[in-house]
Amino acid sequence: MIIVGELINASRKPVAAPLEAGDREAVARLARDQIAAGADYVDVNAGLFEDREAELLCWLVEVVQAAVQAPCSLDSPNPEAIEAALSVHRGTPMINSISLEKDRWELLLPLLRGTGARVVALCMSDEGMPRTCDQRLAIAERLVEGLTGAGIPLENIYLDPLVQPVSTNTACGLELLEAVEGIMKRWPGVHTLCGMSNISFGLPGRKRINETFLVMAVSRGLDGAILDPLDRRTAAALATAEMLAGRDDFCARYLEAFRAGLLADR
Repeated sequence: MIIVGELINASRKPVAAPLEAGDREAVARLARDQIAAGADYVDVNAGLFEDREAELLCWLVEVVQAAVQAPCSLDSPNPEAIEAALSVHRGTPMINSISLEKDRWELLLPLLRGTGARVVALCMSDEGMPRTCDQRLAIAERLVEGLTGAGIPLENIYLDPLVQPVSTNTACGLELLEAVEGIMKRWPGVHTLCGMSNISFGLPGRKRINETFLVMAVSRGLDGAILDPLDRRTAAALATAEMLAGRDDFCARYLEAFRAGLLADR
């Protein structure tokens, strides 16, 4: 399971203030804590500051990579910001994200060629958000064909079927789970990656919903998630789900989580 730590996002108050103030240590601490908790990538997003996004995204990349030996997930739909961040990033980043929306596709695709970057591809087009599994799979097919045709290896593609709130349509969860399973079966080697928290929007007890949905998605083949790695309940649920899904040889990661105290009764 690839974990993208979601906490360095300018839309969060604990990040917006340090970002505006140039507080390197506050950002570095968030990066260190997420990597120590098991994140593989540190997501960096400066989108709140639209007029300075490229500048601030570069600053975030530099601060994070000075603090941890880990790649960033460059989180922006803005090609100028992505291009600038790529110029300062060390190693192989993840780019979050491209979609079939015409403007985003045409502007971002040329930046991806030859970078070796992992690419998050949203199952979204100019027709809007997909609602059903079949709609997601149809968009996924076009994304896979377009990206591989541009020289992006299949194993570098992370399809995001787009989690939508179950509070607006009780079928949203099931449609997403079926899409994850369909993608993983149809294109061996490709990855799926989702931000899980949108499933619970508008409902009480959101953390419990998110944890349960993450476990269900892992059982369908999900192998990437954008989440808060510092949340101990989520970490425990994920370690347990991966073990039960047969994706933890000799239960090694589960036992490591147990020794770290993540699985204590709550």
